[in-house]
Amino acid sequence: MLLKNFVKVHLSKDKKLRISIKNIFGFYPGNIFLYKLALRHRSASLNKINGVNINNERLEYLGDAILGAVVAEFLFKRFPYEAEGFLTEMRSKIVSRSSLNKLSYKLGLSKLILSSDQKKGTGKSAAGDAFEAFVGALYLDKGYKFTRKIIINRIVLLNFDVENLMNADINYKSKMIEWSQKEKHDLHFELVEEIKSKHNQQYIVQVIVDGSKVALGRDLSKKGAEKLAAEKAWIKLGLSIPTN
Repeated sequence: MLLKNFVKVHLSKDKKLRISIKNIFGFYPGNIFLYKLALRHRSASLNKINGVNINNERLEYLGDAILGAVVAEFLFKRFPYEAEGFLTEMRSKIVSRSSLNKLSYKLGLSKLILSSDQKKGTGKSAAGDAFEAFVGALYLDKGYKFTRKIIINRIVLLNFDVENLMNADINYKSKMIEWSQKEKHDLHFELVEEIKSKHNQQYIVQVIVDGSKVALGRDLSKKGAEKLAAEKAWIKLGLSIPTN
């Protein structure tokens, strides 16, 4: 199997990407197309198929859900006596846009993003978006159990100090509300959808500023979804990093 993977990688036209993924995450990809798509920013979209732009946005949507579920399970087992509010807060800190952006740069995943203008970059949330899309690609390629193993062992345990996270607290929803009141903007959070399944329920919340839809957040609780949506909106609006 090792020899087969070696030959497949080193004879592939996508050799560089395959080796980069192995170096960063510790595994060789199977369906390389999924990972190439995960790293394709919307600014470099391919022609539409059935009206859908070919970029990483759909994989980002999927990866967001998978990442949230894995981290929720990890925290549930890691803190067996903590209340729901604590677990929600901790999950939000790990999967927050700023955390994922920093993680993507730290791992070197951001360097693999394909955009229309590499020099100018791809926006403040592009690195985190690509990470979520990568998780979506990994899930489709390797399945949930393998994806869960990579997220916990290669991402969470190696890159997040749980004790420090417990003491870090930036409430983006509160910051957004303070900003809107100070700057005279109309702000509200809208529940877009509740997704119910056999094992859990997810919420999708939208941030609307002055009538314009700014960002979406998805989480296993409405409160968590609001916080994630607020953080994405904060970044997209180009606001300075808030302090506690």
